Amino acid sequence: MTVLVGAVLAAGVLLCLSPWMWPLSDEAEPLPRQGRLVRLIEEAGFDGLSRRVLLAVIIAAGLVAASVVWLLTGIAVLSMLAGLAGAAAPIMLLRGRRTRLRRLRRQLWPDVCDLLIASIRVGLSLPDAVASLAESAPKMLRPAFIVFARDLRASGRFESSLDRLKSTLADPIGDRIAETLRMARQVGGTELISVLRALSSSVRADAALRGEVEARQSWIRGAAVLGAVAPWVILGLLVLRPEGAAAYGTPEGVIVICLGAAVSVVAFHVMVRIGRLPEPRRWFG
Repeated sequence: MTVLVGAVLAAGVLLCLSPWMWPLSDEAEPLPRQGRLVRLIEEAGFDGLSRRVLLAVIIAAGLVAASVVWLLTGIAVLSMLAGLAGAAAPIMLLRGRRTRLRRLRRQLWPDVCDLLIASIRVGLSLPDAVASLAESAPKMLRPAFIVFARDLRASGRFESSLDRLKSTLADPIGDRIAETLRMARQVGGTELISVLRALSSSVRADAALRGEVEARQSWIRGAAVLGAVAPWVILGLLVLRPEGAAAYGTPEGVIVICLGAAVSVVAFHVMVRIGRLPEPRRWFG
């Protein structure tokens, strides 16, 4: 019995000391999951912007908007709503930039596939073919491939350089191309050129279809923005007058403003969702 108790006690002490005696190696550490803000920053093309800086900008924009509206109207609830709108403005700008970048890059990925096919056909190895895109890729995508080529020369590791390329591009189609290249590198095969050609045709057809649909449905977003902004412009003009500020400063006026804000947000999201095409997600990101 004494031996059993001693063994259990020794095992417990050993388990308590195990994190320091056998620390987790760097290779076994799981990669940290990216938060939504970090992913949004990368996909918007601001790799040098940190999460803390973005949070500071959000807070500053909200405080400035709330302060300006408070100084102009003196209505607390309107100032709070203005602060929320100001805080949401940087996020909306990043999302808009992300959408524009994806739309522009969607037109360029077929050219990248064609350049890869040409490089492989002339006898370049797969890493060299990807690195050559630092000079031949479209101008908008070239900086990411320059970083890839520099990282490949420094480390000599194709897969880790490919992971960094995916992080720099932060694009769903770029992820698909990168994973296709990774699979070709790992298992080999002679079907890489046909796969890249099929991927190029698919992306080109998808870009043409999306461009046509987005052109026809652009009026929906315009109507949503106009319908959401116009009542608040009129409200701003009314509360600038003393009698308007006094009317909307009452409890009944506060209720009207809150209900109007709720209706505007719900209506705007419904209109945008009706006119928005589903964007491809980064399943390999």
